[in-house]
Amino acid sequence: MIKHVSGVAAAVGLLLAHASGAGAAELKVYSTIGVQAALEELAPKFEQASGHKLAFTWGTAAMMVKRVQAGESADVLVLTRQAVDSLAKDGKTVPGSTATIASSGIGIAVRKGAPKPDVSTPEAFKRALLAAKAISYSNPAAGGASGVYFGKLLERMGIADQMKPKAKFPPAGGNAAHLLTAGEVDLAIQQKPELMSAAGVEVIGVLPGDLNHTTVYAAGLGTGAKDKAAAEAFTKFLRTPQAAAAFRARGLDPP
Repeated sequence: MIKHVSGVAAAVGLLLAHASGAGAAELKVYSTIGVQAALEELAPKFEQASGHKLAFTWGTAAMMVKRVQAGESADVLVLTRQAVDSLAKDGKTVPGSTATIASSGIGIAVRKGAPKPDVSTPEAFKRALLAAKAISYSNPAAGGASGVYFGKLLERMGIADQMKPKAKFPPAGGNAAHLLTAGEVDLAIQQKPELMSAAGVEVIGVLPGDLNHTTVYAAGLGTGAKDKAAAEAFTKFLRTPQAAAAFRARGLDPP
């Protein structure tokens, strides 16, 4: 736990916690790994300010959607906007509770100290991919937003066949950057915040020009939330200036 909490966040958390009228709650949060680093930084601050506790389950947005659709429930869902909207259509979120909290582009990384190829233009990036001995990105079959997009992008670039034998995937819900630090690949392509969270890695840019793709993240209340006021307190906390600063520091852009 931290000892100091910003006045704005503390006021929001304490006011809404008091409004619940039920004392401290333990909130079950299903979250995409795309915002994991930022939420891990913010969680103790919210807990300190509100008195509530947070219990996280991490995975790709697609993995979390499948679990909820299979019957699991969470108090708060922090996923891609597309995933939250999909669950809303299925009646799995509280109507009107969804709010955008951040967005990010898809980053490109190398090991710290390794040569930095030119990735400033689509053609330069294409050359860098073809020159690499191996690359890593999220397995499209696992449903991660960046992996699904990048798999289609390789086809769009006309190099899917050349890159197929060079591609190495992290475990489902894992970070492509870890294959960089293990020396297994030359380039890792994944959501920028996920790459930034890995030690021994340097982000050298985002997908250039019209190749880039922005992923929007949102938070919503699950219909099975046991303490809706406490859950709402957390989603509102994720839209405070303090949260925005944490998102920016982790490579995300608040709305």
